[in-house]
Amino acid sequence: MIATTDGIAWLAAPHSIAFGGYSVVLARGLDAEELVSRLTATVFGPARTVRSLGRLTGKELIDAVEDDSWGPCPAIGLRHGEVGEWVFVVKYGGWQAEFGSQAPVSRGGAHVFELEFEEENGKPVPPQFSYLHDDRLACAFNLHLDGSRGYDGGKGDREVAVGIAEMPAAAGLPDADMPRRDVHRTALGVIERYFGLSLPRSQVLEAHSPP
Repeated sequence: MIATTDGIAWLAAPHSIAFGGYSVVLARGLDAEELVSRLTATVFGPARTVRSLGRLTGKELIDAVEDDSWGPCPAIGLRHGEVGEWVFVVKYGGWQAEFGSQAPVSRGGAHVFELEFEEENGKPVPPQFSYLHDDRLACAFNLHLDGSRGYDGGKGDREVAVGIAEMPAAAGLPDADMPRRDVHRTALGVIERYFGLSLPRSQVLEAHSPP
């Protein structure tokens, strides 16, 4: 049985999925294999070899993509699944800065949400959120809700951005005195409620991936 009430706020925990952070894509309006196909089409650089790794847990998948035998390009693992009406893809390995514009991933009327946090980046980089629909950016902002990385209240479709901007304010954000991880968790809770997003924690961390 797939849990449907986990939400996404659990991603704010330290190293919630992997040491380097997390990169999660949630979508509605297409199946998991199509989402994977669209995501792989946006990878930069030379052509890569696609290999099925079989039924692995999250930890086993991390170990597999960190193996040194993959060659000169950083290995990227994609784990997919379903939760209610949503499909999800979790990226593992060297996903940082390896994917191009993802607006085309939402073509054909799909709703696509991306959550990304380079947790060990020394700059540091705030967690990022974007919502794409029908081949365009509907809304995007950083989840620290501050002036870092050019945050200016969000970008994208004005109606969507304005609609969601009221909820962080109701939750007391931005708050310069609140610890960044608490801001991160609170902001995730806001978009979780606004868009109805959920990612099954036990399925991602403990269960074996689909065959």
